[in-house]
Amino acid sequence: MSRFTLRLSATDDIPEDEAASSFYWLPDQRSTFTRGFSPSLATLGPVPPLNVDVVRVALTAFAADRSVLREGRGANWNQRPLDLEIPVSDAASWNGLADELAGVLGFLSGDRWSLSFTQQPEPAEAQAPNEMGVTPRRVILLSGGADSAIGGLYSRSLLTADQHHILLSHYNNTMLAPIQRHIAAELERLIPGPSQEHIVVHLGRRGERIDGTSYPSESTTRSRSLLFLALGLAVASIHQVPLWIPENGFASINPPLGPERLGSLSTRTTHPKFLQDLAAVLTKVGAHAVIENPFGHITKGEMYRQVVNLVGADEASSFLSATHSCALTGQRAHGISADRPCGICFGCVLRRASFVASGISDFSDYIAPSSDPAVQKWLDGKSVEQPVRNFIRRGVRTRDLTTLSLPDDYPLRDVFDLCQRGIQELRSLYQ
Repeated sequence: MSRFTLRLSATDDIPEDEAASSFYWLPDQRSTFTRGFSPSLATLGPVPPLNVDVVRVALTAFAADRSVLREGRGANWNQRPLDLEIPVSDAASWNGLADELAGVLGFLSGDRWSLSFTQQPEPAEAQAPNEMGVTPRRVILLSGGADSAIGGLYSRSLLTADQHHILLSHYNNTMLAPIQRHIAAELERLIPGPSQEHIVVHLGRRGERIDGTSYPSESTTRSRSLLFLALGLAVASIHQVPLWIPENGFASINPPLGPERLGSLSTRTTHPKFLQDLAAVLTKVGAHAVIENPFGHITKGEMYRQVVNLVGADEASSFLSATHSCALTGQRAHGISADRPCGICFGCVLRRASFVASGISDFSDYIAPSSDPAVQKWLDGKSVEQPVRNFIRRGVRTRDLTTLSLPDDYPLRDVFDLCQRGIQELRSLYQ
């Protein structure tokens, strides 16, 4: 069992065992986390205490996820026991729902989580006032990917000239921030009129512990989406408005490409059950948790066609080609810029297929194929194209979908139809 405690203060002389098992969220350079946001979230505004708690839970889970290496592969590659102790504003309420929240975390990451909560006095730090002149209609998570960009565009299309929305971006990799800012600017250019605010958060675990020793670095951090959601809900809670997490329904359901791709090998970051169960437990504790996916029942290609309807084919091509949907890391080891998409991970393959299926020109600068034998060997080792081809050939059956832990209110016939449309889009890439 790997046990971690989130601490909001630190003495000058920290015992070695405490340093190894603690994350310190501090206002100075000793902090475990990147600087800029305090544990009260004061710079975001008057976030209600329970939603501050949600961010503390999510950040601790994310740090723990990054700090414990996975052992082995296959169906059980992701089974790590993780025990967290987190200071919150209402320990009694959180402890009463600890097991339920641990189950939600387990569904997301595939790990076995144990949670406990301690009472933390309210911080004395003054929060920034809510000085916005108009209440936003919604908060939209803007990751830099195509789906989130379409979510921002669609949201603007629904606003009148006197209405407003907020874009919330989070990044660990610094190359994402310019992409996110470019998309935000493009949204205003493509659909002028409504006002918007773009909040960019750089918050993650640093590479060194408080005593200077290095953390392990696990790359399969499925819990990052929980931190992104928690930050979005923090901003949405100030205004008591919905949080949009735009993602095509096919990727959200994410049927495994093969029987070996189970648990966290088949990501559940926007799975409808995860979003529904997370909202339910946070609502029970009293936090703001109105989460919506406006594209949960359509494919990525269908989302692309909505962009054409809104701004035309040429603008759609330029706008979508400038987004970043790649999940692969390691480009820099081959002398390639980190912002170049690989073209062969599932995110890139689905993206390429969506361009083809929607008839939109794709000007993305993919790495694959490469004339460099070493780079091509690396790409071949990471590629999901053969599993995707096998998946297309095999298809899905209704009984296959019963293994996907879908919510009770999502009819299997609708899921089956969505998967069939998604597979047809993938098939268009290889015709």
